[in-house]
Amino acid sequence: MAVVRADEHGRSAALDGLIPLTCNEIQRLFITLVVRPALGAAHRLGWSDWRRRHKARSRAGHHRLRAVPA
Repeated sequence: MAVVRADEHGRSAALDGLIPLTCNEIQRLFITLVVRPALGAAHRLGWSDWRRRHKARSRAGHHRLRAVPA
């Protein structure tokens, strides 16, 4: 998982509007897609994209608020 995470952080994730995958998310996706596929892979991958996009928007908003001079 550490190798996948390092590779993920090496590429530019800002282009697709997503934050890089975290170790926890890589583990969660591996378990749900390979070990115990309860729901469809498309559902899990869609959830991961939604979560990462949401976190990217939250991070950008936080940085935008912190950059405004008081």
